[in-house]
Amino acid sequence: MPKGYLRRADMEWQGRTDGNRWMQQQLINCFRFLSLHIYYMGVAVVVPFYMLFGKGFKASYGFYRQRMGWGTCKSFWWCYKNHYRFGQVMIDRFARYAGKTFRITTENLELYNELEKGPDAFAMLSAHVGNYEMGGYTLVAKSKCIYMLVFGHETQTVMENRQEQFGKTNIRMVPVGNGMNHLFAINEALTTGQILSMTADRRFGSEKTVPCNFFGAEALFPMGPFATVIQRDVPTLVVLVLKTGTRSYHAVVKRLPMPEAHLPRKERIALLAQAYANELENVVRQYPEQWFNFFNIWTTTTCQNPKQ
Repeated sequence: MPKGYLRRADMEWQGRTDGNRWMQQQLINCFRFLSLHIYYMGVAVVVPFYMLFGKGFKASYGFYRQRMGWGTCKSFWWCYKNHYRFGQVMIDRFARYAGKTFRITTENLELYNELEKGPDAFAMLSAHVGNYEMGGYTLVAKSKCIYMLVFGHETQTVMENRQEQFGKTNIRMVPVGNGMNHLFAINEALTTGQILSMTADRRFGSEKTVPCNFFGAEALFPMGPFATVIQRDVPTLVVLVLKTGTRSYHAVVKRLPMPEAHLPRKERIALLAQAYANELENVVRQYPEQWFNFFNIWTTTTCQNPKQ
């Protein structure tokens, strides 16, 4: 293995929400009478233990140290803030399952509304920044159905509550696992004029990748989402939802430029992926504590030509 490169296992995401079914259900029940602030205080206490014994510290610290170019102390502090914010986002997810509401503002909502009202299918690409699940509660589809690809090995409690919440906003969950069923759902969405929603920043197992310049170095993004968009030639939005307060979020909506049709397919995929990576980097630089990238996607440990 060349020096500076990381193992495949360090670059793949295999995670799911912590806790068993009983623990998660009790957490939801407690939200019916306890304040979010109490849970946030608990998160602040347990974060150091997660940093010490969890698997995400190395990647999180490495991001701030190598990609943001910060010093040791600042990187460690932001690593704590990153874990703390992640804990808040997880708390917010279960609070939403318990019926608590959050105020969500949307930037460039007209881009979504224009495509949603039209007859053709389109895609929405998200990432593990902020709380992308909150986007399903604010970008409501009135004339279309949103086919949302989700991690198929999540806990039963999370999947059941997602289904209950998303069922109110015309969203159909499509679990992505080891089978091929999600491919049929993708085809159905794009051939019937619906909306396909998927994250595009993490890969599973041996999935093919496309290299992009991301924070000044080569990073590997999953090829699947971008190949799907290029193959079907559908309009594509980037939707990222950031936490801005105790009970408030802000959704950022951007439209990606489609590469010219005469270019080779592989080049079009690469151009689209790079456009996505650029939008993602812009948002992460604004909210660096909300980049929940607890594994490594870069092919080298060195950073080349970082943005200041």
